[in-house]
Amino acid sequence: MRVRQMIPTCITLFVLAVARPTAAVGQTPQYRSPAGVQYVSLPDTGDVARAEAALAADPRNVDLIIALGLAQSGIRQYREAIATFSRGLEVEPDNPVVYRWRGHRHLSVRELDRARANLERGLALDPTNYGVLYHLGIVRFVTGDFDGAAALFARALPLAPGDGGERAGSIDWLWMSLSRAGKHGEARAMLAREADSLPVENAYAQRIRLYRGLLEPDAVLAPADTGDVAVATLSYGVGNWYLLQGDTAQARHWFERSVASGGWPAFGFIASEAELRRLR
Repeated sequence: MRVRQMIPTCITLFVLAVARPTAAVGQTPQYRSPAGVQYVSLPDTGDVARAEAALAADPRNVDLIIALGLAQSGIRQYREAIATFSRGLEVEPDNPVVYRWRGHRHLSVRELDRARANLERGLALDPTNYGVLYHLGIVRFVTGDFDGAAALFARALPLAPGDGGERAGSIDWLWMSLSRAGKHGEARAMLAREADSLPVENAYAQRIRLYRGLLEPDAVLAPADTGDVAVATLSYGVGNWYLLQGDTAQARHWFERSVASGGWPAFGFIASEAELRRLR
């Protein structure tokens, strides 16, 4: 009798151990999904430790504080990064770059109201900050304010830095925002204007080929696309494209594929969660 009573408890403990894998040493809880999945940070490969050491030697240096927050973000320690950027704002309370990064990390852990508040504060301090405009656009898109998102991505696009990767992201999100706002003519015209501006190969450039009719939806996700963030990003783009065609069944399939990728920090993953809530 005693043995029989112990069996269910043992089975329950085994199931819980399988369903809730424990984090390795140094990995911390970051986000629990609506499905109850707990996502954790990655192990530090040395960047965080080095950034901490540099900051310890000059603890009020905001550049070093930002560097630590970025190192923490690189291993998905987003909650730790939020605390680090808060430390930076104690030193420089009107630094728009710190608001940009703290807002981004609140977005990563789905604290959307806090993300919006930080990014709006950053925008008030610096209306030309590309990162603030872009990430506030993401927040507005995820929350269903497609007109507001389009306005921000239109402002961000000419300010995009780098070799075209950020520009591709702005074009992509601007097209999606205009399209979801029902401004299909403006979306097509924008793509036509930006036809030769993407000398890059990334997930956004791949999604834009779909929008331009250069790829079929089933070809957007290539065999080489195995990274969790890449799968989440590409799958969301395909799902959104199907949603715009009125095919909610296929849209739901691709949004679910995005969420199943495990690439939880991706904006496509965050947007897919929002779309699945709206499709209930």
